[in-house]
Amino acid sequence: MARVDWSAGIDSVSGALSKPAKTGHHRCSKMLLGTHRIAETTTEECNRVYIRKKVKRSTAPTARELEIRGKFEAVAKAVALRKKDLMNISTDQANFLAQKDQPGGKKTLKAYLWKVCSDAYDQEHGA
Repeated sequence: MARVDWSAGIDSVSGALSKPAKTGHHRCSKMLLGTHRIAETTTEECNRVYIRKKVKRSTAPTARELEIRGKFEAVAKAVALRKKDLMNISTDQANFLAQKDQPGGKKTLKAYLWKVCSDAYDQEHGA
């Protein structure tokens, strides 16, 4: 296996370093994936880099998957609109700060808005 030496200031890399484009244009055709392992071992070589070929899905998305994708798309749009809505900004910030330190509270405003908009979506769609 190849040895990876990171540049000064980079201790480790974890996750996809490059992803293949869906259309195949202007990007690599393989995924470059870096991992960092923190486990106790006899060696200090804990960084690994893997190359993964592009994978095509063999089955069509199920109805449940399409439903989840639809919910994600709708909630993402609602969050984006709510972040820009001047009528809600002050109350959202106040409500976020009030719940932030509570048990089960969301720690970021973005996470809070996702919860609020997701709950609203579920209420509208009877979930």
